[in-house]
Amino acid sequence: MVKPETVVGWHRAGFRLYWRWRSRPHGGRPKISEEIRALIRRMAEENSEWGAPKIHGELLKLGFEVSERTVARYLRRVRPRRIDPAKRWLSFLANHREGVVAFDFLTVPTLTFRLLYCFFVIEHERRRILHFNVTRHPTAEWVVQQLREAFPEAAPYRYAILDHDSKFDADVIAFLKATGLEPKRTSVQAPWQMGSQSAGWEAAAARCSTISSL
Repeated sequence: MVKPETVVGWHRAGFRLYWRWRSRPHGGRPKISEEIRALIRRMAEENSEWGAPKIHGELLKLGFEVSERTVARYLRRVRPRRIDPAKRWLSFLANHREGVVAFDFLTVPTLTFRLLYCFFVIEHERRRILHFNVTRHPTAEWVVQQLREAFPEAAPYRYAILDHDSKFDADVIAFLKATGLEPKRTSVQAPWQMGSQSAGWEAAAARCSTISSL
C-alpha cells in the first residue's frame, strides 16, 4: 500500500517530465534522461520489494513509454547487489504496517498430556489479536472457518502473513484472496519473520495456557 503523498510526488515529477519526454528527438537508440533515471531510482528505493515489471507499470501510468528491459537495466545499477532478505522484509513491514495481519498456530500441552492447537490472527501495527480459537484436530477447512469469523466482511487490510504450514493450503489462499487479502508467505526455515509478531505470540500463548489448564 503506497502512501498517497508518495504517489502525488511521483505524479508531480512525472508530469514535469512528460512533455519533455514527448518532444524527445527520434532516430537511433532512445536514451533515458537523468531525471527519468532518478524517478526509477526513487521508486526502487522507496519500494524495495518492487521489481522491473512493477516499476515499468508505474512509469507507463505516468505516460512514459519505457521498455521493461530498459527499466531492468537501470535497476541493476541501482541495486548492484542482492538486497539483504532481512532488510527487505523489515522494509515491507514498515511500509505496510497499517495493512498487515498475520496468523499462525501455537501448540500447548494440556494437563492430560495432550496437545491443543491454538490458532490466532493478529494485527501487525498494534499487535492486537483479532481472533483466537483452539482445537485438537486442526484442518484447512477449520482454518478457513476461523478466517471467516475473523473477517466476516471485506477485510480492511491488504496483506496476510502466513508460513508454509500444510494446513494453509489452496483453500485458505483462495479465501484470503476472495476477502481482498494478498497472501505473503514467510521464507522457508525463517521463523524470525513471524518473530516480528512476538508480542502477539506471547498474548496468544497466555490464553492457550489458561485454556489448557481448565
